[in-house]
Parts: sequence; structure tokens; C-alpha cells
Amino acid sequence: MTMGSEVFILNKGLCDYEMAFSQMLSFTVNRVTDSGDEIWLLQHPPVFTQGTSCKELPLVQGEHIPVVHTDRGGQITYHGPGQLICYLLLDIKRLGFGPKELVNRTEQALIDLLGQYQISASRKKGAPGVYVKDEKIAALGFRIKKGRCYHGLSLNVDMDLTPFEWINPCGYKGQAVTQMKTVLKDTDHNSDIKTVSNRLLGQVCREFGFSMKS
Repeated sequence: MTMGSEVFILNKGLCDYEMAFSQMLSFTVNRVTDSGDEIWLLQHPPVFTQGTSCKELPLVQGEHIPVVHTDRGGQITYHGPGQLICYLLLDIKRLGFGPKELVNRTEQALIDLLGQYQISASRKKGAPGVYVKDEKIAALGFRIKKGRCYHGLSLNVDMDLTPFEWINPCGYKGQAVTQMKTVLKDTDHNSDIKTVSNRLLGQVCREFGFSMKS
């Protein structure tokens, strides 16, 4: 991997999921050899998304929230305001690593970020994502086409977690879900999503060897 490679940073704010998905796909399939890598930071309005092998639908209580079938790996999950989304549109072949290292580096960036808040987080074997004790705080899902990845990670910061109760998060029945606000409730740490976003970006760039360009 070339250290110090430039990556373009786009802050997209609150962005419709299907629009973002369409833009990611278009960006990826139209890349050429020297296309720059990009990182998108955003939030989504309430939406359930299904991975490539998922047929599960939310319980009746969640019928008012749209369900979108997407081409990322994994099962079903929920996105909503207060959850930080970080999409990684990277040429991993050019960077010099494969899917396993992509997942490992992404998880490590999240673990290191949470460590800045004195939150002890870890991986769980066979279940991609990041966990605080046994509760999932961040999810991962990628798609790779011709050595280029898209989709990325979602980190629960300060959101309504109720919709997770209407699904089996990421396909795991009874999987408990948490968020930074809950974990930090007895501390003086601030889980302001803008601050978390900036810190996450720093960790991702450090882990992937990027210098930032906006």
C-alpha cells in the first residue's frame, strides 16, 4: 500500500439511501485506473436494508419504514438519523490488500475511535462488526467489483434503537444493539455526531494510510 495516498472526503449530510446507493454504484462501475478514492460521511432517513442473501422482512411494527434490497454483503440492518455512515469507495487492488484486510482495517478504525472515548470494543469471530461486550455498536457491509469496494460501515451514535427490535440485526436472532450515547451515559464524554464523524475520519485515514483532500 502506498502511504500518504490522497483520498477525497465528501460530507453528504442527511442523504436518501437509494440515492446514495445509486451514486456509489455509478461511481464504482465508471472508475478508471487512476480514479481517486473517496470517503463519504452521511446519515440516512429511517430505512431497512437487506444484503444479497437476505429474505427477512421487519416485523409488523416496522412496516412504516421502507425496505431496500441492496448488493452489499450481509443480512438485514437498520439505518436512521443519529447513526454515522461512512462509505469507503476504494480501489483496494491498487492499495494492495484483499477483502479480509479491508474488513480488518475498518473494524480496527472503529475500535480505535471508540478507544478515544474509553469504550472497550472488540470483534466477534464469524460476525463482522464491532461490539461492546456482546452488544453490537457498529456494522459493516461491502461489495467489491474488479478490485474496487463500496458501501462501508455504520456506527450507532445517538439514535432511536427501537427499529432494531423488529429485525434480527445482521441476521443474528436476539442480537443486542447499543450506541455511544448509551455507553457514555455515566461519563462526561460528548457523543456529538459531528465530533465523532471527524474523529472516525481521522482513524479511517490513519488505518488506510490516506492523507485527506476535500
